Amino acid sequence: MIDETVRRLLLPAIFNAAVRAGASIMQIYKQRDDYDVSLREDHTPKTIADGLAHKTIKDYLGPTRIPVLSEEGREMRFDERRNWELYWLVDPLDGTLEFIKGNNEFTVNIALMENKVCMASVIYVPYFEKIYIAEYGRGSYLKTAIPPSADADYTYEQIVGGAVRLPLESEAAHARQVVTVSRSHQTPETDEYIARLKTSFPDLETLVQGSSYKFCLLAEGTVDYYVRTTHTYEWDTAAGELILSEAGGQTRALPDGAPLKYNQEDLLNPWFECRSKYSRI
Repeated sequence: MIDETVRRLLLPAIFNAAVRAGASIMQIYKQRDDYDVSLREDHTPKTIADGLAHKTIKDYLGPTRIPVLSEEGREMRFDERRNWELYWLVDPLDGTLEFIKGNNEFTVNIALMENKVCMASVIYVPYFEKIYIAEYGRGSYLKTAIPPSADADYTYEQIVGGAVRLPLESEAAHARQVVTVSRSHQTPETDEYIARLKTSFPDLETLVQGSSYKFCLLAEGTVDYYVRTTHTYEWDTAAGELILSEAGGQTRALPDGAPLKYNQEDLLNPWFECRSKYSRI
């Protein structure tokens, strides 16, 4: 297990890496006529911001000597990573479609994985200047007013100081259950799940949202349930899953209810569902 001294070094590393990557993303986001959009092998879009954020994170985390498994490094062979005890799992720009559409719903996801278990993670929402932090067994937290900065250098004390524990107590008593679904990846199966829920919760409210920010809203308690019936990868879920679980929620694979697994030969996740601490679904 990661000891206290190492933990106090690594949490600032992922926090500052995410904020610096956010600055790289926002630098490109302001130039909306020149995103240099291309397609990856799986036909998902990629922009110049994806690559720039990846480089920012990899350069900043390089001195830790911990290997990086990133969406922008997906050529990493299983034989090379299968025995990793410690590694960074990174999506440098989650919600590329939302980035391209200009709706501000994109994030930076960084997870510290130890023996296939997420031990610490951050999700940074640069446009909204919000960052979500979790440590295994120590809870999850929200910090606001954290602007993108290319030279972010927050200390451990600055990170934990003033952080708000999740879930938010103000969300505990909302009357109607709220379901969030992907803005850009809905399917007939998703519609069927929502229709079934409405038979039990006729006043169910649906919130459309992009990127891993959905995990953050679940951790807050702002929304109660999330179902995903299209492709995601391990870097899409690891950081958010820890943030949610440390806020009293859960993520389970569909249809068997098993936990999601990490550092598998195939990095593709199964379908899954998430519940907040306040969910009655």
